[in-house]
Amino acid sequence: MGLFSFIKDAGAKLGFGTSVAEDNAAAALEKNNAAIEKLKETISGLCLEVTDLEIAIEGDTATVSGTALDQTTKEKIVLVVGNTEGIAQVDDQMDLEPLPEPEAEPQPEATFHTVVSGDSLSKIAKKVYGDPMKYTVIFEANKPMLSHPDKIYPGQVLRIPAL
Repeated sequence: MGLFSFIKDAGAKLGFGTSVAEDNAAAALEKNNAAIEKLKETISGLCLEVTDLEIAIEGDTATVSGTALDQTTKEKIVLVVGNTEGIAQVDDQMDLEPLPEPEAEPQPEATFHTVVSGDSLSKIAKKVYGDPMKYTVIFEANKPMLSHPDKIYPGQVLRIPAL
């Protein structure tokens, strides 16, 4: 759990907003509710297993709660929400499903990397792992949000799993 930062003006455009100067409060609330439903649909469409998923948006901060299947799923949900235009922070309040066996070890948390201009998955892999050919590890860790290793953009936040 924690607060994760994102670049507010990068990411998928869902058309929500809370600017009273642009919209009246009721219209802003309606837009935010539509954005929340779109985020939930996206998470479901990516087959990310979470029960009792709740998303709240206040200003540029999204709060996410529910119970994720595992650490990887939890991190991917945070990224789906955070890599949305207009979201600058995600407050992760999700729990994890209990481990099936008492001696089973939890998955290690991944680190996050914000893509900058000129980045590629191989450059990131060389920096993080010391081997540019490990770009596939990063690509696999960000599927199904990434459809191709070359389709990353500045401001996007990626999961970097521990090896």
